[in-house]
Amino acid sequence: MRKAMFFDLQGTLGGEFLGDIREFKFYPYSIEALKTAKDNGFLVFIITNQSRIAKGFFSLEEYKEHEDRLINEMSNEGLKIDGFYCCPHDKDQCECKKPKPGMIEAVLQENSIDIKNSFVIGDLGSSDMQLAKNIGSKSILVLTGGGYGSLGDYRNTWENVEPTYIANNVEDGVKMVIKDEL
Repeated sequence: MRKAMFFDLQGTLGGEFLGDIREFKFYPYSIEALKTAKDNGFLVFIITNQSRIAKGFFSLEEYKEHEDRLINEMSNEGLKIDGFYCCPHDKDQCECKKPKPGMIEAVLQENSIDIKNSFVIGDLGSSDMQLAKNIGSKSILVLTGGGYGSLGDYRNTWENVEPTYIANNVEDGVKMVIKDEL
């Protein structure tokens, strides 16, 4: 069984945490951070809530075009991730919207993963850190995107959860794991 890192997209790897994927751009260090995770034996997955699809801001097909654009951008930088998973639903009408475990369960159906020694990395405590708790994995809260707000004004929305690590950004978080866990 292999270890994995499940990365949130918006606010974690780039863009605004409540932004639109059509305007998403990676932070300058994000692709290198994903490569570092892969180079150290982790499977790398991106998991993202995209409720704007259900709200009619754009279609699933338009979303897929932008997902493909990001996959191509990573590929052009020499990175092939292991999967890209999206919840297109709004509210709590599904089992895949973080912090529910549906996207991770889909990954586990296709991969043999040591979930207890894997990581959820994200900027929102109420979805990303709570997801890690729900699936029994480790976690890294990054302070980009909504990270500072998660630790401050919105800490009450995930008060019963403690991240394994708190990092300035995804690059620092991956480096912490490599240093401490391997």
